[in-house]
Amino acid sequence: MEKVEPALVPQRKLSNGMVIPGIGMGTFGNDRFSAEQTADAVYGAIQAGYRLFDCAAAYGNEKDIGKVFEKAFANGIVQRQDLTIMTKVWNDMHGKGDVLVACATSLRDLRLDYLDIYMVHWPFPNYHAPGAHLEGRNPDAVPFSVDEYMRTWRQMERLVDMGLVKSIGMSNMTITKLEQVLPLCRIKPTVLEVEINPTFQQPKLFEYCKAHDILPIAFSPMGSPCRPERDTEEGDVVTFEMPELRKIAKAHNCHPALICMKWAVQRGHVPIPFSIYENEYVGNLRTVTEDILTEEEMETLRKADRNARLIKGKVFLWESAKDWRDIWDGEDEENN
Repeated sequence: MEKVEPALVPQRKLSNGMVIPGIGMGTFGNDRFSAEQTADAVYGAIQAGYRLFDCAAAYGNEKDIGKVFEKAFANGIVQRQDLTIMTKVWNDMHGKGDVLVACATSLRDLRLDYLDIYMVHWPFPNYHAPGAHLEGRNPDAVPFSVDEYMRTWRQMERLVDMGLVKSIGMSNMTITKLEQVLPLCRIKPTVLEVEINPTFQQPKLFEYCKAHDILPIAFSPMGSPCRPERDTEEGDVVTFEMPELRKIAKAHNCHPALICMKWAVQRGHVPIPFSIYENEYVGNLRTVTEDILTEEEMETLRKADRNARLIKGKVFLWESAKDWRDIWDGEDEENN
């Protein structure tokens, strides 16, 4: 297996002083791959040089991933402090005391004594079963509530106080929601995980995070060509077909996916691509250590933004919602 020296990977410093890799590996693949396949890829990625992993209780594979973390430590491939391990509390565990239980469960399943970063997966308790289609929506789904969210966040803060979590973060938030909750936080989020890719760059949210010392972490950094069917719509943009992206990829003699990785790391957010295939996950890591994009290429990609959200979250809609744009507070339209 080809290995990438971790010291060559750009690093990012969080507001609390933690330093994390500038690229990681995602683990959301339960709609296409088994937990064992994903875990095997995580083990291979550790061997290849990855040091940041993004997990979630909802992905249904933490037990298998925990086994390979333990194996990597036992075999001396890495020590625990070499890895930055992130995971997330799922929507059905927002109740009083539930966050603590959820964290304890993830720690047990991942076979860890602490988490580096723990995030609130979605900003409401709207639950759906893994792999649910739109008809699998929770009939009790509700819109965002500051009070509900802050009750969840207070439990997140307590995890930091207890030493079980080093940093806490948010996910799938908008500026509208952040402006309501940030003034109420005793411990501020160090990261915000959201969809970012060349066709959906979220420039206003990106700049808002920079201004508030929150590091953006990007899921679907290549545009999520294999996203669940429930999030697809006729007319959706296909990131890899962007002529600007394809032209730059041709100039660098590589796949457009690798240009997405270079662009993300050079822009300053942290991409977390997922693949079970060794050539792909090794390539994703290696590419951010070499052959950087020019300033002109970065500007070309900036101007190529299509403002095209792909992960719409339709399965979380509540009864009174007009459409999926309500989840995002209409901010997609404001980016036009």
